[in-house]
Amino acid sequence: MMSERCVIQDCSGKPYAPAGTGAICRPHFVDFLTWRRRRGLQMFLKYAGMTMQERDAIVEEWRKTVKVEEAPVAPATKT
Repeated sequence: MMSERCVIQDCSGKPYAPAGTGAICRPHFVDFLTWRRRRGLQMFLKYAGMTMQERDAIVEEWRKTVKVEEAPVAPATKT
């Protein structure tokens, strides 16, 4: 079952794809795929054969590489 928000801390993105037993938003999903691709073909083959619970360890390893960016603050309007 997918969670109601992205598993990345402070991300309020709508869930797009499963990541282990959680879910991630589309921008983080693309980042996750890129990270796995950089690890090589073996990562894709290994990940495809894992259960969702086993994938949690891989997702946790990737989460350590994600930089949390703060949302830009809108400038105050003058009245």
